[in-house]
Amino acid sequence: MATKKISYSEAMAEIEEILEKIENEELDVDELAEKVKRVSVLLKTCKDKLTKTNEQVEQILKEMED
Repeated sequence: MATKKISYSEAMAEIEEILEKIENEELDVDELAEKVKRVSVLLKTCKDKLTKTNEQVEQILKEMED
């Protein structure tokens, strides 16, 4: 299965949509496991993007000091 590039805001929107369905009990047990797995993938994507952005900002600030 090919991994589609997804933006941070798209990932967060999908996470929020899934969480809303979980909170409103709109998912059956079969869907729940699948959606929880999807959220874990999306959270990893968001964490990776935040880490990369943080590193870039730190590098820019370091270059500004020189």
